[in-house]
Amino acid sequence: MTRQPPAAALTTGALARRLGVSPTTLRSWDRRYGLGPAVRTDGRHRRWTPEDVAVLERMCRLTSTGVPPAEAARAARAGTGARVSRPPSRAAGPLPLGDVRQECRGLARAAVRLDAPAVEARLSEAVERYGVAVAWQEVMVPALHAVGRKWASSGDRYVEVEHLLSWHVSTVLRRRSRPPLPVDATARGPVLLACVPDEQHTLALEALNAELGQLRVPARMFGAAVPAEALTAAVRRLGPAAVVLWSQARSTASPALARHIAATEWGPKGARGRPLVLLGGPGWAGRSLPGVSRPTGLREALDTLAGLHERS
Repeated sequence: MTRQPPAAALTTGALARRLGVSPTTLRSWDRRYGLGPAVRTDGRHRRWTPEDVAVLERMCRLTSTGVPPAEAARAARAGTGARVSRPPSRAAGPLPLGDVRQECRGLARAAVRLDAPAVEARLSEAVERYGVAVAWQEVMVPALHAVGRKWASSGDRYVEVEHLLSWHVSTVLRRRSRPPLPVDATARGPVLLACVPDEQHTLALEALNAELGQLRVPARMFGAAVPAEALTAAVRRLGPAAVVLWSQARSTASPALARHIAATEWGPKGARGRPLVLLGGPGWAGRSLPGVSRPTGLREALDTLAGLHERS
């Protein structure tokens, strides 16, 4: 027999909007894990009571921390929000993540739900636990790439997920950054960080800037889409030890600009200086430039840049 639902009961669509998941996900959790409503108006229609909602909110909180859905469902039904002790999960998530850290899965699930507090919490926890370099390479980047792949394959869906995730990644990285350091007149110049003209993706440079601050290496961040003339002027004015040029897409990478920056000189005759140029980002793939470095990742770039200042 069916019962009349209480006045406060929610439809599946209303509950899905409240939790930030799809109605299909709610039906799947009901079918797979028994997280269905206590009351049904007939064989097809579900009505979710406040008690049902509380269970599903616990389920969402647990999955957002990376707990596999089956284990999260058991904990949610038991009425506990504690993390479940387990080996790292390899279960498939809602995004094409592959074999990644558990924290990355939790971050991706929170981002898909547009759960900003959970996204911020997962990012902050990863940085506190692993440091910026590892959190960037093993948690943030895989989640960002997964959202990008989902967006590319789903006809412009998930754009809002990518924007929200990128915003909070930037927020956490900047919060981790130290105030800019002055440059000792007797030491080598700072590291100059800039995206090439027409390049808007700055997150990798923000991660590098945060880690350089932790290593006490002076850096100057110029951000997105720096015009070539402005970049050249900054190099001459600052006399940097190194210039990092970021290009996310092959269409923005400019070998001519990289060669020009690498050849830029400053100082009096007989004591002229030139910067070491590092090319960062997938836009430079397949391009080989004499006298220009192309580190394979954040850690290699950090080692190179920190080494320059240790030798000064």
